[in-house]
Amino acid sequence: MNDEYAPPRQSAAGLPLTAPASAAARDSVPDAPAPRRTAPLSVAVGAIGSLQQAIFPALAAAFGIGFDGSGVLIGLLVGLAVIVVSSLISYLAWARLTYTVGAEDIRVESGIISRAARSVPYERIQDVSLEQKLLPRVFGLVAVKFETGAGGGDDLALTYLASAEGERLRQLVRERRDETETPTETMARRDVAKTAAADEAGDALFTMGPRRLFIFGTFEFSLAVFAVLGGLLQYLDTFLDIEIWDLDFWRDLAQERGGWLFELGLYAQAIGAVLGLLIVALIGSATGLFRTFSREWGFFLERTARGFRRRRGLFTRTDVVMPIHRVQALRVGTRFVRYRFGWHSLRFISLAQDAGSSSHVVAPFAKMKELAPIVEAAGFHLPAEDAQWYRASERYNLDSALGDAVWFLVGGAIGGTATALTAPEWTGLAIGIPLVMAGLSAIANVLAWQFKRHALDQTQIMVRSGVLSPTSTIATRVKLHSAEIAQGPIARWRGYATLHLGLAGGELAVPGIPLARAHELRASILKTIAATDFSRLDGD
Repeated sequence: MNDEYAPPRQSAAGLPLTAPASAAARDSVPDAPAPRRTAPLSVAVGAIGSLQQAIFPALAAAFGIGFDGSGVLIGLLVGLAVIVVSSLISYLAWARLTYTVGAEDIRVESGIISRAARSVPYERIQDVSLEQKLLPRVFGLVAVKFETGAGGGDDLALTYLASAEGERLRQLVRERRDETETPTETMARRDVAKTAAADEAGDALFTMGPRRLFIFGTFEFSLAVFAVLGGLLQYLDTFLDIEIWDLDFWRDLAQERGGWLFELGLYAQAIGAVLGLLIVALIGSATGLFRTFSREWGFFLERTARGFRRRRGLFTRTDVVMPIHRVQALRVGTRFVRYRFGWHSLRFISLAQDAGSSSHVVAPFAKMKELAPIVEAAGFHLPAEDAQWYRASERYNLDSALGDAVWFLVGGAIGGTATALTAPEWTGLAIGIPLVMAGLSAIANVLAWQFKRHALDQTQIMVRSGVLSPTSTIATRVKLHSAEIAQGPIARWRGYATLHLGLAGGELAVPGIPLARAHELRASILKTIAATDFSRLDGD
C-alpha cells in the first residue's frame, strides 16, 4: 500500500463524503477523512462565558468575609480561580471533541475523562439549523444543530463552527440526506423546487419590520422585571442594615417620609396612584417590547426548494429550515386581547418538533389573510366559510359542568365543616366561596362547549376550542396514523366518546362527541388512509 494517502473525495460543499467506522478502518482506507475539531475560538467563547459563572462564587466569598479590603480581595481571587478552572475545562472539552463527516452518518466523539461516541445517520436527520448567540456572533461562530426528532438533549449539536464552515456542513448534510431519501421524498422535494424560486433565496412568505414588531410588543405586556427585582430584594438586606420583609419598618418609613402625600388631599393621592399605575404599565410595556425585538428582530420566512426557511433574532440569530413534506399539522392560536384586534399566530407541528418548543412558529403575529399563503404553501387550507362544524355532545357538556362543580362543592363542605368547628364566624364565607366557584365553573363549561367544534372535509380534519382566545388545529387526513375511540364508564353510560387521532409530532383529540359521530369520523379517516397510495405521497 502506498504510504501517501490520496486526498478525500469532497462534496459540492467542500467537505469529505466518506468516513471509516473505526480508527483501524481509517488506517486502511486511503480516502477516509480525518476527524475534525470545532473552531478554536470556541475556547475563547467558553472562557468569556465563565465570567458569568464566577460572579456568584466571588460574591459569596466576599459576603462570608465582609466587604472590607480582605473580603474584596478574597472574592476577586475566588472569581479568578473559577475563570481559570472553567477556561481549562473549556479547552479540554474542545480538544477532546471531534466530528467526522462520513458517507452514511455524522460521528461525534466527546468527553474529557469518559469518552462517548455518537453516530447519526443522515436519513435520521430531519432538520439542520444554525444558531448565533451574541457572543459567538462577535467571533464569527455559529452553532449547528441536527434535529433527529428524538427531542431535547437527544439532538446533536456542534458548538461552535466558523459561520462559513457551518453553512457548508449544513449543505453537505442536505446533500447526503437527499442521497438517502426515498423516491417519494425526492419527488416531493423536486415538486417544491419547481414552484419555488430558482435560487436559495426562495419566495418571501412573511416578514416583520420594526413597525409590526412594535405593535406585537405592545401585546406582549410583561411584568417579569418585577419578579427579578423581587428576587434581588431578598439579598438587599445583606448590603443594608434593614429587614426587607419587616412590615413595621415600611409602615414607619411611609409615615415618616410620605406624610406630605397625605397632606395634599384626596385628589393628589388619586393622581399619585394613577401615576404609579402608569409607571407599572410603562415598565411592563417596555419589557414586552424588549423581549419581542430581541427574539423576533429581522423575522423572515421564505419558501425555498428545501422547505420553509425562518430567520430571526437580535442577540441570538437563528436560521432554521423546515422541510415542507415533514409538516404534519398546523395550529392557529391567539390570545385574549390580540384576538379582539384580529391578530393570530401560526405554528407547524412537524416530525422534528420538541414538545412545547416554539422553534416551529412560522408567523407569530399576523392577520388571517397573511396566514393563508403560508398555510397553502404547506399543503393545507384554512376552514371554508361554509364549513360544517359539529359541537361536542350536550351530555358531555352537562357531565363536565357537574363534575367540575362537584369538586368545589365537596371542598366547600369539608372547608365549611372545619371552619364551623374552629372559626364559626367565617363559616358562611367558607361555604359561599366554593358555591360561587361551582357556579362559575358551570358557566365556563357551558361557554367552552359553544366553542368546542370540529369539521371534516375531503382532505382535512379541523378541531377548534377556546372561549376568549380560540385555537384551531388542522391536520391532513392522510398523515394521521390511527383513529382510536375512547370511553370511560360515564361516557359509555351516557353515549359519547373521545376520538384520539395518531399524529406524528403532536396530539389531536376530538372530545365528547356522540358515539355515532365518533364511529363515522373514524370510518371516514381510515377509509382515506386505506385508499391512499403512499408511494406517491410526500414521505415522512
